[in-house]
Amino acid sequence: MISDLDIRAACVRISGKGGKQRLCPLWPATVAEIAKLIGGRSTTEPVFQNRLGQPITRFGIHTMVERHAAKLLTRFPALATKRVSPHTIRHTTATHLLRAGVDINTIRGWLGHVSLDTTNIYAEIDFEMKAKALAKCAPASDAKPPKRWRDQPGLMDFLRAL
Repeated sequence: MISDLDIRAACVRISGKGGKQRLCPLWPATVAEIAKLIGGRSTTEPVFQNRLGQPITRFGIHTMVERHAAKLLTRFPALATKRVSPHTIRHTTATHLLRAGVDINTIRGWLGHVSLDTTNIYAEIDFEMKAKALAKCAPASDAKPPKRWRDQPGLMDFLRAL
């Protein structure tokens, strides 16, 4: 419902499974588009409506995603072998958040999961993430191995003087 939006605070209250509610922030560009969409409408109306003015259903959203994915086939032929759905977008978003360094607990809250175990399904580490982790701990290529203590005459003289 439009009443679930707080345009000034740039957030929306989302009701999930089991009546769970959470606040989600919105990008300024999203707020601008939604403000145009809801302008002058009653706060009791749904934000997103189908062509008949009824609340859009999950099936309607699924159809829209499939339709837009089909339009992209000419530019991205590999999509022909992919199944694109709202859940695909959700999974991809969670993966991008993880790659951007967002901690898994924040992603859990964003997805509305109660348990981290559920969120970990989205957090499957891919090859790119493994390569970045390996690069973070790679030894410097120009670094010389440290000298053994016995091969340091100054240290040996100091120790003999003790």
